[in-house]
Amino acid sequence: MKYRSRTEIVGNILDAANGGTTKTKIMYKAYISYNQLKEYLSVLIENNLIEYIDGTQTFKTTEKGLNLLKMHNEMGELLYTTVKEV
Repeated sequence: MKYRSRTEIVGNILDAANGGTTKTKIMYKAYISYNQLKEYLSVLIENNLIEYIDGTQTFKTTEKGLNLLKMHNEMGELLYTTVKEV
């Protein structure tokens, strides 16, 4: 696997948590370790991109997080198209 940037990892986490899921499922879907997950979740929660749902003990991407994910995906498409044309 190639090295990923922090923004790619954040995008993977936001995508994995879309709709609500557990820490374990986020780890597997985003291909990150537990230590990485703890670091990223604290930053994402602090910035209101992911919320923790106490009753179900799950994490869910917020509206703000979905907007960031949408922009991240659009930028990726633009870069892919640009690189393909060159």
